[in-house]
Amino acid sequence: VINVNKKGRITDKTYATLPKDFSFRVTDHEGRYPFDVKLHPLKRPEWQYTRPEKVFVISDPHGRLDCVISLLQGNGVINDNYQWNFGSNHLVIIGDVFDRGKDVLQIFWLFYKLEDEAAKAGGHVSFLLGNHEALVLSNDLRYTKDKYKLLAEKLGVEYPSLFGTNTELGRWLATRNTMQIIGTDLYVHAGLGKLFYDKDLNIPTVNEEMSRALFMSKKERKALSPLTDFLYGNDGPIWYRGLVREDPKYKPLVQDSLQMMLDRYMVKHILVGHTIFKDISTFYNGKVIAVNVDNKENRKKKRGRAVLIDNGVYYVVGDDGVQRKL
Repeated sequence: VINVNKKGRITDKTYATLPKDFSFRVTDHEGRYPFDVKLHPLKRPEWQYTRPEKVFVISDPHGRLDCVISLLQGNGVINDNYQWNFGSNHLVIIGDVFDRGKDVLQIFWLFYKLEDEAAKAGGHVSFLLGNHEALVLSNDLRYTKDKYKLLAEKLGVEYPSLFGTNTELGRWLATRNTMQIIGTDLYVHAGLGKLFYDKDLNIPTVNEEMSRALFMSKKERKALSPLTDFLYGNDGPIWYRGLVREDPKYKPLVQDSLQMMLDRYMVKHILVGHTIFKDISTFYNGKVIAVNVDNKENRKKKRGRAVLIDNGVYYVVGDDGVQRKL
């Protein structure tokens, strides 16, 4: 168990066997937002769920625990003690916890903890893989804060090995989906284009193939199979921007092709993150919903930061609750 306190002191403790009811405390980099984590059995979430009364959707938290806590507490998803408060409902995070912010691990541990608490209440937490998970786990650290590189250096390891399949968070990440359906909504980090459609892929295949190569280098992913190379490339589900960008270089999807995509997966909407907007945005007459915003800026300016689906009605929400209908 590796721990770093707010003064930067590192402790590394090895247990022959973990004590019964083992838990550990997590805080942000300044010692705020304390919560305890207990380990729980891991399994891949289903690729398809029926829609409960409410679904709360956020995207691209990028290491900003304060922004995550504020949003989830402000909308009743968690309580003042950072515990699940959303009953049998569903929280979805459309990828990208890694990089940019200072509290990456803390956010992962929060979602890990909430997943277990939600399950006990009949609810669900779904964290989907984003392109920054793929970057970091292949040792591409161009967006990673120096403090994480320094930690790995002091421990004498490569940073991705701290999330390897011999670690609890690594095993958890290895079982995360890339695409998921809840009710009539399909969730994916970046988007799905015509080249993706032409491959006629079912969702479990995409999820399994993405996980198979998650801890590989870019070169290894390319060599593994043509499908893996495609899925991790610019036209794959964690990089493709053509659902929300019109520039020809992004290969935007035409309306008819989008409808074919929706029909194939028997959904009415696709919700994406990845591409950042000033506020929650819609495209293709509301059939595509873009959830990624500048979380720090939008929190400060009280703009939209998430989507709430309440009994089939779609709302933009901020840190203080519902702002408007979508």
